[in-house]
Amino acid sequence: MAALVLVIEDEPAIRDSLVYVLTSEGFMVETAGTLADAGPHLGNMPALVVLDVGLPDGSGFNFFRELRRTTLVPVLFLTARASEIDRVVGLELGADDYVTKPFSPREVAARVKAILRRTHPIPPSVNPHPASQSVSTPLVIDDLRKVALLDGQIVTLSRQELRLLTVLASAPGQIFSRARLLDLAWDDPTATFDRTIDSHIKALRVALRVIRPHCDPIITVRGEGYAIVEVWT
Repeated sequence: MAALVLVIEDEPAIRDSLVYVLTSEGFMVETAGTLADAGPHLGNMPALVVLDVGLPDGSGFNFFRELRRTTLVPVLFLTARASEIDRVVGLELGADDYVTKPFSPREVAARVKAILRRTHPIPPSVNPHPASQSVSTPLVIDDLRKVALLDGQIVTLSRQELRLLTVLASAPGQIFSRARLLDLAWDDPTATFDRTIDSHIKALRVALRVIRPHCDPIITVRGEGYAIVEVWT
């Protein structure tokens, strides 16, 4: 199924040009001209949101902050403001990219594709033990919403922590070396260090304990790496 892109933009000419280009690239597209109109579309779980910063009923930055409370769906900001400070604010909030008007719709489509390549869920081939998929677990990785749920509650994670947890959860009981985790969960494994994994694992444990205070499902295997339990207690 084609990925769904939600475009939140109040200028009809820009909105229509993005719809035309994105659909020609094979995406399904839904649109909204205001933040209020965008709400119902989020229920359709878009793979990516193209979000204008300046909208008639509010700030795209504020909308993004609210969005991040429930989902890690990738977001590409659009803005008429070329100020570097605006760009920095958008990216520091956690946006995936930022395009300043006027822009080429083809460039936006290319950036959308690049973001989705980076944020695409870990493919099933990373799991060499298909039988492990049948293991009962209270942890669910919702690929469409880009969230992890434990006992039905959303686990508050950064994007990188979610990607790391997704790799571990893809093969319960399998030990992943730090190098392997870097290869599978980082866009550029050479841009970070093995010990970065340890920091993210620590953060994952803290996040999971918010929901299950006495549970530690991540196993440390000294000298080898990390695994997630096959049977949760």
